[in-house]
Amino acid sequence: MALDRDLGVAFVLALGRPLEAGWEMTAATGVRGLRLLQEGSGFRSFAFTEAHPRAYEVLRANLSGEPRAVALLGDGSVLPAEAPFGYVDVDPYGSPLPFLATALAATRTGGVVGVTATDMLVLAGAQPAACRRRYGAEPVRGRLGPEGAVRILLAVLAREARERARSIRPLLAYVGGHHVRAYVELGPAASPDDPVGRIDPVVWDGPRLTGTAPTGPLWLGPLVDPALARRLTVPPTAERPRELRRFLELLAGDAAVPRPFYYEANVLASELGLSEPPSIEALLQELRQSGYLAGRTHVRPEGLRTDAPRAAVEAAVRRLAGSAQSQNARVRA
Repeated sequence: MALDRDLGVAFVLALGRPLEAGWEMTAATGVRGLRLLQEGSGFRSFAFTEAHPRAYEVLRANLSGEPRAVALLGDGSVLPAEAPFGYVDVDPYGSPLPFLATALAATRTGGVVGVTATDMLVLAGAQPAACRRRYGAEPVRGRLGPEGAVRILLAVLAREARERARSIRPLLAYVGGHHVRAYVELGPAASPDDPVGRIDPVVWDGPRLTGTAPTGPLWLGPLVDPALARRLTVPPTAERPRELRRFLELLAGDAAVPRPFYYEANVLASELGLSEPPSIEALLQELRQSGYLAGRTHVRPEGLRTDAPRAAVEAAVRRLAGSAQSQNARVRA
């Protein structure tokens, strides 16, 4: 989780405004919150709640040299007296659902909630019945399932906020291997314009989805705020600086093309019956020259995100394949 915590520090630094008070709802040893407190900026105080007595003793020992930190023994789903906070972190084992109501109640307007979900088998489509039951959503299955997972999480956050007459604005939401994570800013009133909806694969004009049943509800808006993406840099204290730098480069592609889901050249070639896929760089250039937005994505290093309709993407792949075949024929001649 070092890369994930590095990114958390980078996020707090890039936010560019004081969060004043923070709360880690399920702190365990407190490493995530301590890194934000000590390596980030803008925190006057930070509360750490842990329910397990032995873990709480380790937490107290870890916080003993930090005067701005306080350890609380108790249930993370119970609102502490220290609320409200400018930043609340929800990082449980499994689903964050039991903690969301308290997290939203504990966060002041304009504050930020960071939420992790590790129940990827449910969110990413391997257990669709559990996803319907737990999150009220039809998951996206197959290779696009992980991105579907983060979009389901954001849709649930939007719903929970709306029920409390508030709104969310995703600042940074991403897939991190075995988990998804989202940092959202809380607005003062419910928004009727939240980009939450379902996708019908039969009429959907983006990357092909598995199956024919409508998926969602999903967050269909941007995953990454472009202004924040431009400010994200590798902190000097990063444990995995090279990995983080590459991850930030890919996040910039997601910020530049705020469209759901991505294409992969090898998948496109297979769908079109082509013997070899074009290079990602060649396909990016082809789409940009045709007037479309196109960029890389953090979800898969070999993926690309674009606002081009599927027919235009497939036509670009065919043109590149034809050009490659012509070049090979000239070489053989």
